[in-house]
Parts: sequence; structure tokens; C-alpha cells
Amino acid sequence: MDYLTSRDSIKIGVLVSGRGSNLQALIDAAGAQQLDARIAVVISDQPGARAIERARQAGIPAAVVRREDYPSRQLFEEALAAVLEQHQVNLVVMAGFMRVLSPFLVNRWHRKLINIHPSLLPAFPGLEVQAKALDYGVRFSGCTVHFVDEGVDSGPIIAQSAVPVLPDDSADTLADRILMEEHRLLPRVVNWIARGQVRVDGRRVYISD
Repeated sequence: MDYLTSRDSIKIGVLVSGRGSNLQALIDAAGAQQLDARIAVVISDQPGARAIERARQAGIPAAVVRREDYPSRQLFEEALAAVLEQHQVNLVVMAGFMRVLSPFLVNRWHRKLINIHPSLLPAFPGLEVQAKALDYGVRFSGCTVHFVDEGVDSGPIIAQSAVPVLPDDSADTLADRILMEEHRLLPRVVNWIARGQVRVDGRRVYISD
């Protein structure tokens, strides 16, 4: 049974690949003194990612670690780990980081590595999930924050938020409504972890009051 680190010692490293709207949700929560953790560093694998600009505008250290600059996945992930450790990160948040991590990083931050995914897992892991949800004909979709394991969006589920699928939804309109829930859910889960409210027993995650 794993207990997560308690508050006041939480330093977050955020991994991003794109525009960073979930990063911005964390930045906004911190700015409003509604985040019981500190964003210590933002790392992108894409040098042109809007998320890097968001971090720098907020005065948060930002780094670019490109996969193309390393001859192997192992060396790439070692470079990611080096930046995280340099900033003494003890909670890693994947917020639109478009890579599957190897056991090297997953085990290094065991139960201290979370991801936000735009579906109600275990339904529709991977990419293009809103289109998959519409094609399948589900009545509800949503988002999931889960611990990261060695699979694709397969780690223990911490929390979920549902949205209805409307008759006239496109993949884009559904994605927009899910994203609004992501922005609410991710800071909430980070706070639970920061406050020591999260307990993991196998695949079951418990949140104390």
C-alpha cells in the first residue's frame, strides 16, 4: 500500500508537448493560491510548444528535451530525469505529453507520476479518443487522471469527470467540453496528492476526506 508525499514538500515537474492548457490551469490555480504545490519546472519535447511560453511568462523554469537529440530512448529519458532531479521534483504531471514512458521513468517515480487523459478510462486509451467515442456511440465521455504505469493509459485511476455526448457533437466540440473538465480536475487531484489524501492499494485508489 503506497502513501503519497504530504503537502509542503511537493514540487511538480510538468511534461508537455503542445499548447499547455492544462499547464495553464495549474499555473492559474497556483496564482490564485489554490494549489498546495509548487511548479518547479516545465519540460517539453517540442521546442515550439506554446506550453514553454506559458511557463516562461509565469516565471517558471522551462526546458526543452528533444527525442531527436538522443540516439536512444533510454538516453532521452535519462535527460528528462536529470532535469526533474535538478529541480528536486517529487511529483511528475504529464499534461499533454505525447509519449509513452518506459519502465525506467515509470519506476523511478513510482506512484509519483500522473497523467490526464481525455476519456473515461479504461475506454478509449491512446489518441483521437473523441472521434473514437463518437464512432462508438457512447452517451457520456469525460476525462481521467491516473497513475502512469508501463502501459498506454492503463495505470490506476485516481479521479474522473464525465460530460454528456450531445447529438450534434463533433470531435472538436466534445474535446472542448472535456477540456474544461480537465482544467478543473487536474488541480484538484494535485491538491489531494499534496495534502497526503491519496492512498493506493493495488489498482484501487482511495481519497481521504
